[in-house]
Amino acid sequence: MGRYSGFFAFGLLLVAAAFYSFLPSKRVESPSVTTTSPQLDQTPSQSGNKPQFPNEPSEVQGGRGFDFYVLSLSWSPTYCDSEAGRGNRVQCGTGKRFGWVVHGLWPQNERGYPQDCDSSDGSRVPDSIARGIMDIMPGMGLIGHQWRKHGSCSGLSMADYFALVRKAHDKILIPPQFSSVRQPLQTSPAALEQAFIRSNPGLTASAVAITCDSQRVDEVRICLDTSLNFRACREVDQRSCKRSDLTIPPQP
Repeated sequence: MGRYSGFFAFGLLLVAAAFYSFLPSKRVESPSVTTTSPQLDQTPSQSGNKPQFPNEPSEVQGGRGFDFYVLSLSWSPTYCDSEAGRGNRVQCGTGKRFGWVVHGLWPQNERGYPQDCDSSDGSRVPDSIARGIMDIMPGMGLIGHQWRKHGSCSGLSMADYFALVRKAHDKILIPPQFSSVRQPLQTSPAALEQAFIRSNPGLTASAVAITCDSQRVDEVRICLDTSLNFRACREVDQRSCKRSDLTIPPQP
């Protein structure tokens, strides 16, 4: 009988051991597995490297995809005396007295420049935009051409590009002795360049170039970064007029 009692007790121990082996272990409830993964998504190294999207103000403000801008200011009487200008009634017709006008605001690289880029805004500049800029950029033909060839490469919308053209134009102060010319005026590229430098603090000789058409002043070209600060532009400066004297034709 004692022998059977021993076997019976041993059997109870085996059953109890089997029962407890099926109970859940407390290690499964440990938080160490569930907390490490979310913390990795919040590390400073990841949050600090988030991509910059095109519609952020820092990029939309001045464009992207090139090195700098060239603001080209054209002396209208020189253009109007050319073969192309004589047929332009909007800029050169009777009663038109334009002086310095915006030829263009051109995206530029250190060597060369982009042109004729694709744009979701299309190629035609609507009247609602063009008429807001014609006082400084006279002519639908000029405005449309500048958008298609240059503005389309700025990375800006059409409206933002022409708003930037206005802003760049308004930044530049024309030297008073060259702002209104009523009779032929003799000068030199160096004198005209220095006059613009004196009138525009921060502008240096390496950021401005004078171009000429035969013996006449043609354009003043000023280099700006995408925030419209003056900046040097070696390639543009090297193409400046090499004459020692120039004539500024009078306005009508």
